[in-house]
Amino acid sequence: QAQLVESGGGSAQAGGSLRLSCAASGRTFSTYSMGWFRQAPGKEREFVAAISWGGGSTYLADSVKGRFTISRDNAKDTVYLQMNSLKPEDTAVYYCAASAPYRGSLYYEGSYSYWGQGTQVTVSS
Repeated sequence: QAQLVESGGGSAQAGGSLRLSCAASGRTFSTYSMGWFRQAPGKEREFVAAISWGGGSTYLADSVKGRFTISRDNAKDTVYLQMNSLKPEDTAVYYCAASAPYRGSLYYEGSYSYWGQGTQVTVSS
């Protein structure tokens, strides 16, 4: 059974850094685009970042541009989200997701068919 498992969440001070990892198991996602979404308490889940299957194209939400970086290692079936200059408003549960080829816009969560269970990120001021 295909699974995505996030790790690396936790607590950080404002201005600090965290790196999230998303490891795939049960199948390879090397031909899938991968994305990160987040959901803060009382808010809808929102797009954070995405990366094409080969890693050649990346997409970032305006709110994280210049601070977050998405990357992937297909040999390890793992995608990463490096988060720098963290702000309290980055506090949320972060979800990893996989989108099969030609499923639609990577900004739209409906384009993703596999989801991880989420990892909590808490940023204090």
